[in-house]
Amino acid sequence: MEKCDQIERSLIKKYRKPLWRPFIKAIQEYDLIQNGDKIAVCISGGKDSMLMAKLMQELQRHGPISFELVFLAMNPGYSEQNQQQILDNAALLDIPLTVFKAAIFDVVENVDSSPCYLCARMRRGSLYQKAQEFGCNKIALGHHFDDVIETILMNMFYGGTIETMMPKLRSRNFEGMELIRPLYHVKEADIIAWKDYHQLTFLQCACRFTEMHENQPSGIGGFKRKEMKALIGQLRELSPLIDGNIFQSVQSVNLEKIISYRDRDGRHHFLEKYADGAERTRPDMVE
Repeated sequence: MEKCDQIERSLIKKYRKPLWRPFIKAIQEYDLIQNGDKIAVCISGGKDSMLMAKLMQELQRHGPISFELVFLAMNPGYSEQNQQQILDNAALLDIPLTVFKAAIFDVVENVDSSPCYLCARMRRGSLYQKAQEFGCNKIALGHHFDDVIETILMNMFYGGTIETMMPKLRSRNFEGMELIRPLYHVKEADIIAWKDYHQLTFLQCACRFTEMHENQPSGIGGFKRKEMKALIGQLRELSPLIDGNIFQSVQSVNLEKIISYRDRDGRHHFLEKYADGAERTRPDMVE
């Protein structure tokens, strides 16, 4: 328990600026938690979800909001060694974990097209279902700032769209359920620094498919996120502002400078307004 106490203190002292403050910023900016919430904190066994669990514990203990937490870990087909590591880390970090099984790896292992996407969808559905059984109205996932900007580039380069990973979503298939991402403003490098400082060891992925292609090029098996991570790393060497600028791009969309966009009413093209000159708000501006 002494090490756990040290880890908890570090979140609000040594790592207050890089971890605690961005965590609180996301909670407040996106209104992620309300009084009376019962939140399923979803533990994958990696560094991100374990950190999220500790931050959520600290907020519950010392924050102004009254809410409940349930810590869920799905076993989609982990090896005994990986499963034990999750349990050992939960015990070390004083996280009261509930583990349930779902044979997702067995299904995804035989899928050739987009196995990672299918796995993520199936895992999320299983988590929603189990969270509902516990009476939760929200699930919390450990996606961080780097995941957000990687998603922006992936959608641009490989999806041909400008979209991002949202800080919260309403479930389409589970009525009354929401998904929240409390680490939305937390950078991966700071999570790694926290992990290394405390000499903690977490799971990387533990997916059979990933292990099969561990030494293959990043494009094998659809691992485009790995490509984006490497690309952003290269761009950071050119400009330390690259992260913030990518993130800011989806917060500063100028619809007057977009050829077309979609919303709930359908697709809208700039020519719809062009005929009557409605698109030109500053007629004296020459381009």
